[in-house]
Amino acid sequence: MSRSPGMPSPDELETRISELRAAVRRAMSTGDRREARHLRTELRKTEKAWDDAVLGEPAPAPREDGERGLLPVREQVHQALTLLGAPAAPKLIGSVYAAFFPGEIPGSRLTSLRRDEERSFRTAPYARPYYLCAALTADLLAPARGLLTVSTWPLEQRIVGPLSPRTDFLTSAARLAEHAGRGRPSPDVQRLLWRFASNIPGAVTGTVGTVDPAVLAEAARAELDVHRDPDRRRRESAATRARDRLDDAERLFGSRLRALRDSGRRPASNGEMDR
Repeated sequence: MSRSPGMPSPDELETRISELRAAVRRAMSTGDRREARHLRTELRKTEKAWDDAVLGEPAPAPREDGERGLLPVREQVHQALTLLGAPAAPKLIGSVYAAFFPGEIPGSRLTSLRRDEERSFRTAPYARPYYLCAALTADLLAPARGLLTVSTWPLEQRIVGPLSPRTDFLTSAARLAEHAGRGRPSPDVQRLLWRFASNIPGAVTGTVGTVDPAVLAEAARAELDVHRDPDRRRRESAATRARDRLDDAERLFGSRLRALRDSGRRPASNGEMDR
């Protein structure tokens, strides 16, 4: 894969991310909060550069023998979640990947993915540039059933409260529409956007089954403005509790004790799509 001259490769960015994570931990352990904030800012920029480097390159095309030379499943999921920008269920992740990238994510491989990621983290914390982890419920800080997130996202982004399913749905709709609007949406992308648009007032203006990405993005952002602040306050409050009460692994994968108490519970869905 080609890249611009002078631009660091994904491998180089991964190395830098690991270095910055270690530096943040050292700064926090010595109480140097100013340096920690500076390093976190640089870390976020480097993580974004890594996302751009990965998402900006086309995946390998199918080989002549019919087998697909695709990325590992965890990287496929990471690409889809990066595009969505919000916690999502495996079904939606698979739909987004199939629409925007070559190939498909095998559903059977997603079943144990989060458990494998947690096992890897607990064995060697921060050994990878990112982990696919659980969304946490705002009330009990337990893993939300069926919702995956990315460890490099801010904690507030990985927490789900009562309003979060709707705000996350609108956030993802706007991001997907903006991405689709940079080119000519394929039929698969149009079908995916229609699923979002049909559940957002003002997003459908033309023929059934077709969506103007710009109209969808605008309609999603307009409704998002209504819900964002109350949802943000709930998430920020829960994130503060999580930082005070949970260790590093629990902040990514949830408290096992709370998970038992939260058995059978999940955020209300608003009925818009299977997330």
